[in-house]
Amino acid sequence: MFPRPIQQASAPAQTAYKTLLPISLILWLLPLIAVAVFSIKPASDFTQGNYWGMPGSFELFNNYGQVFFNSDMPRYMLNSVLITVPTVIGAVALSAMAGFALGIYKFRSNIWVFFMFVAGNFVPFQILMVPVRDLTLDMGLYNTKTGLVLFHIAFQTGFCTLFMRNFIRALPFPLIEAARVEGVAEWRIFWFVVLPLMKPALAALAVLIFTFIWNDYFWAIVLTQGPDAQPVTAGITSFNAQYRAAYHLMSAGSIVAALPPVLMFFLMQKHFIAGLTLGAVK
Repeated sequence: MFPRPIQQASAPAQTAYKTLLPISLILWLLPLIAVAVFSIKPASDFTQGNYWGMPGSFELFNNYGQVFFNSDMPRYMLNSVLITVPTVIGAVALSAMAGFALGIYKFRSNIWVFFMFVAGNFVPFQILMVPVRDLTLDMGLYNTKTGLVLFHIAFQTGFCTLFMRNFIRALPFPLIEAARVEGVAEWRIFWFVVLPLMKPALAALAVLIFTFIWNDYFWAIVLTQGPDAQPVTAGITSFNAQYRAAYHLMSAGSIVAALPPVLMFFLMQKHFIAGLTLGAVK
C-alpha cells in the first residue's frame, strides 16, 4: 500500500527522513519566522542592514503599540471583519441552498447549471479586474464594504456550490424520501433533515472561505482605497511613507492580521477535519 509507513522503511531511509523533515519544516516556516523577528526590531536595524542578526533593541511593545494605537490598523481590522463575516454567511447560505437543489432534484438542465458553477472557478480573476471595477463604479459601490461583500459572495458561491452539491449527494437519500412520504414540505426537509447533516461541511467551508476572504489582497486594492473600506491586508501598506518603508511596523501588522484566520481554524478544527474527511472511508 502506498505510501508505506516510515517505520517499515530501511534504517538509512528513516535516518534521512528524521534529518530532512526538521530542515524542511524550518525552511517552510522561515518567512513567518523572519516576519516575527522583524516585528520586534527597531527601524534602525533595517537602515543599517541588520536583517538576520540579533535585534539592536527589543521593540515588541513599542512596535505593536504603534500598530494598535498610532495607526488605522484597528479600523482596517474592523473593515476586514465587516467584509469577511457577511461574505462567509452569504456564500455558505446560498451554496447550501443551491447545492441542495442540484444534489436532490433531477431536472433537464441540472448538469448544465452545475457546469456553470464549476466553470466559473476556472476563469482567471485578473482578466475581470477592469470590468468588475467599472461595474462597481457604475453601481456606486466602488470603495465601499458592500461592494466587496457582494463581489466576494458572487465569486465564492461557485466553489461553495461545488463543495456542497457533492457533499449532499453523498447523504442517504432514503431519509429525504421518508420525509416526503410523511408529507413534509421541501423547505422543512432542507432545514430540519439535510441542514443538520451538513454541519461538518458547513464548518469546513466556513473556515476555508473565511481564510480566502480575510487574506484577499488583489481585490482589496482594486475595489477600495483608504481606511474607509479597505481591509487589513491592504491597510498594512499604509505604514509605508513616500521615501521610507516601515518594515518593522509592517511586520507587526502582518502578525496581527494573521491571527484571526489561525484562531478561526483552531476553534473550528474538529469540524473542519470532519467535513473534509467525511465519506473518505466507508
